[in-house]
Amino acid sequence: MRWIHRDSVIRCSHDGRVRNRASQTWVAVAGVPVLVADDPKGREIVACPNYGATVKPCTGTEAVRAGYSDWVRVGGRRIVLSHLSGFTNGSPPGQFTYGVRDPRQRFVGADR
Repeated sequence: MRWIHRDSVIRCSHDGRVRNRASQTWVAVAGVPVLVADDPKGREIVACPNYGATVKPCTGTEAVRAGYSDWVRVGGRRIVLSHLSGFTNGSPPGQFTYGVRDPRQRFVGADR
């Protein structure tokens, strides 16, 4: 599993893009700050094509269900790994997820 940083591609299950934002800047991979707990939560999702009369597109990320390292921490906060997953706020609730499509780095990894 790869470490996830600000430039990693995270998308909803409909291919909308999560706008990453790193809450820390002192640990980076190739000059890009890594994401730590709770960075993927509460981020904006743009360009989700899932919409309709009774359907709400994915516009934000909910709490992370999986994807934090068990061992590696930055400032006491667990780093985000490439097996990241969580629900979006799209409707119907609790049905649509987000995850990593491309970590955008091949240098740093962790088993858990």
